[in-house]
Amino acid sequence: MAAEEGGAKPVAQSRMENFRKVRTSEEESPLPFPDLPPDVVEMKVKEGSKIRNLMNFAMAQMELKGSRQIVFSGCGRAVTKTITCVEIMKRKLGGLHQVTKVRYKTLLEVWENQDPLPGGPAQNLTVHKNVPSICILLSRDPLDPNQTGYQPPEPRHGLGTQLGEAGEDTSGSTTKGLKRPLPPPREELLTKKLQVQVPDSPRGSGTTDRQPDHHH
Repeated sequence: MAAEEGGAKPVAQSRMENFRKVRTSEEESPLPFPDLPPDVVEMKVKEGSKIRNLMNFAMAQMELKGSRQIVFSGCGRAVTKTITCVEIMKRKLGGLHQVTKVRYKTLLEVWENQDPLPGGPAQNLTVHKNVPSICILLSRDPLDPNQTGYQPPEPRHGLGTQLGEAGEDTSGSTTKGLKRPLPPPREELLTKKLQVQVPDSPRGSGTTDRQPDHHH
């Protein structure tokens, strides 16, 4: 109580520069994919994760242990790294069906006052942050193409490359005999895949809730 009765002085002591983040934890939530096998591998990508280590483990699960499905998930600053891991795996294995789900996840940050009042209680702040989160399911087996976020396996580019090297016209007039038109350039495909739309946060993007914790 002494920290609250000192008038303007406790306000000065409560400046954020006197606080240091001591702990961060994620809100646990189930994966947003129905009918997943109980032993499905989830790769939780963190901001400081090494892509090489993630991919070595993920490729071992899919190739050596014969896993049929794998999930990559990440939130906040790890979203971009999560997408990168997925694109690497799709390029290495090929023929993978994909479902992408974007949502918000709550992070809990605990900040500790490094300069508390003499004789006063320890002052901690708990900050609740809503950050964008992405979960991507990759599957060797076909998935429901009608569900939101589904992407079919990438088409093979070999046919288009051979036609171009042979000097033949690859315009629409020469693709009439093909079962489907030639795919767009790889750069365009990557651009489409990286255009992830984030839904509006239920609490408002960029807002945080702060709750003081008083520990005696």
